Amino acid sequence: MTTPQRSVLITGTSAGSIGSALAIAFAKRGFLTFATARDVSKIDQHLTSLDNVHIIPLDVTSRNSIDCAYNVVAEKTGAKLDYLVNNAGTGYTTPLADFDEEKAKKVFDVNFWGVLNVTKVFMPALVSAKGTVVNISSVGAVVHTPWIGIYSASKAALTTASETLRLELKPLGVDVVTAMVGSIETKFFTNNIPSTLPPNSLYKSIEHYIQDTDSGKNVPKGTNAAVFAEHLVKDVLQGKKGQLWRGNMASMTKWASQCIPWGSLDGMVASGRGVDKLKRSAPPP
Repeated sequence: MTTPQRSVLITGTSAGSIGSALAIAFAKRGFLTFATARDVSKIDQHLTSLDNVHIIPLDVTSRNSIDCAYNVVAEKTGAKLDYLVNNAGTGYTTPLADFDEEKAKKVFDVNFWGVLNVTKVFMPALVSAKGTVVNISSVGAVVHTPWIGIYSASKAALTTASETLRLELKPLGVDVVTAMVGSIETKFFTNNIPSTLPPNSLYKSIEHYIQDTDSGKNVPKGTNAAVFAEHLVKDVLQGKKGQLWRGNMASMTKWASQCIPWGSLDGMVASGRGVDKLKRSAPPP
């Protein structure tokens, strides 16, 4: 009796992304791989050329788009999905005192609500296959790095929801993995437009530090995306569950967030972000 081909759908697989590396890692293991992106023209040609990879347009903020993607998968797999990898994500760099509500909502629409909606729509196929959900979160969910508070808050919300989902889906035979991802070499910062603060911002004097965060200049050197993907896929296929800390600085962040007093950790996290320069330049009360 022939063993059915296992399947995986991955959101956010544009070239140079974690999602693209994960799609390649699954595909080379023989998985029927559904690689998705809001703009499929941005998907790596290497992926589009593989026989076991299907390219599907998927905007995680659109219920209609999610439904259409589900219909394609259901037709090709008999309405079964072994792995769903919620990778699509977006960032936003700004002091919280200067945040733009519409931009902030967009971050949560992609990083949080998008994950929940995709998972909800694909749930029948996951339950049918007794599959696994892999949610790509971030070490930013547990450390309070200046200027990326909106992004970090969206990943903290995702982490909490993902860990809750793990308990809720266990009786249904569906596993949930929360990937706490450290620094990875991707194109995440490539297309970012430098943050511009309003003229009356309290942080105008250190704007260049905030722009360095936006461009990734003060982010630690990342783990190669292909190497990261190989480790994570191996973890997942071995049946590991719960939080998996992978990528540069991930293990250290886990340890620091649990073992270092907040006062000391604050100094480590804020280092090089310009916070100390702002304090010195502020006028006396």
